Amino acid sequence: MLTAAQESVPHDGLPMGPLHRPRGAATAYGSVIRGTENPRDIEYRVLARATALLEATGLAEAGPADLPAAIHENRMVWTAFAADLASEENGWDLVLKARLLSLTRWVFAESDRVLRDGRSPRALCDVNRAVMAGLKPDRAAPARAPTDRAGAAGGTGPG
Repeated sequence: MLTAAQESVPHDGLPMGPLHRPRGAATAYGSVIRGTENPRDIEYRVLARATALLEATGLAEAGPADLPAAIHENRMVWTAFAADLASEENGWDLVLKARLLSLTRWVFAESDRVLRDGRSPRALCDVNRAVMAGLKPDRAAPARAPTDRAGAAGGTGPG
């Protein structure tokens, strides 16, 4: 996975870990889980984690560093996806690769807008969820985390 797990488990049940840059696209998902899970399961899981982190930034107990950290984690996931798409070993057709790489550019631009302009990360969450639905169409979308105590939530989707 993109981050190492720590012993603490937040409200969403996903293990938290320190953020760090993967040493390359091949190590982005981790060698251990690559041997036991298929790539779609791994991609689904890392997107679910990144999405949960983004959604948690709207909770009342979120700190000022949580949004930049969540954006960073989401960018790491999408950077790994882009590296995989750009590799010669990737078997997707060129049209789909181009669309997903274009979506990666949008994720980075939207991430900048969220940080710079104070936008909600909702659109990023929606895109992640749409990709997750494509990876696991039979799996129900995970419940959204509330962004405040009133229970509002937020995201935008890809294609």
